[in-house]
Amino acid sequence: MFGLFKKKEAKREITFDYSSIGVDMHSHILPGIDDGAQNPQESIFLIKQMMEVGIKKFIATPHIMVDYYRNNAETITNALTILKAELEKESIDVEVQAAAEHYFDETFEKRIDAGELMIMGDNYVLFEFSFINQPVNTIPVVEKLKDKGYKPILAHPERYPYMDLEQFRNLHDWGVDFQMNTISLTGYYGLGAKKIAEQLIDNQLINFISSDMHHPRHAEAFKKALRMPYLEKLLFDYPLKNTLLK
Repeated sequence: MFGLFKKKEAKREITFDYSSIGVDMHSHILPGIDDGAQNPQESIFLIKQMMEVGIKKFIATPHIMVDYYRNNAETITNALTILKAELEKESIDVEVQAAAEHYFDETFEKRIDAGELMIMGDNYVLFEFSFINQPVNTIPVVEKLKDKGYKPILAHPERYPYMDLEQFRNLHDWGVDFQMNTISLTGYYGLGAKKIAEQLIDNQLINFISSDMHHPRHAEAFKKALRMPYLEKLLFDYPLKNTLLK
């Protein structure tokens, strides 16, 4: 009976931020070219929110998807130019670069062959799977990426419920780095994604963390993630690679 009147647990105090990694390398803050920020004002709002919690550099990664977002170097560069002009107008001194989040669809391998990938840092390529199943040609395409000197990064592996720990380890052993969305640790995508994220951390399989920022709700969750014990573990006791992109 007395359990009905238990006090709510106090919120965990935030005593750190994202300053130790500095670089957010997966976001959709370029205006008007995918399902992220729809105009420069929204872009600026999201950037300011992330700067408040320690992000010092942004690598925007708009979607490249043949059926939905047919972006290329030209559309992405144009959007980056617009955003930089708005940052200058607002007197916001922060570095913003652009790459892409490549969808592993039927055009992905063709883009590799044609040298049309949007890369970040030292030839890193960010790509994502379908949320329904893993492509059957994953390993041959990963081999091709590596043979051509690219360093593949799989976006938000914790959001692929059809994969188990053995499959994750196998892909990691083939040389694919994993990038986790920190908001997954808050349960934003559901308890399943949170559980997979924690499992990947426990098994030392996460290499990069980022926001995957699209809109203000993500900004709120990005801050909330700082209360998660697993994020503290990542930021202080883990060999993350974000700093390689500074």
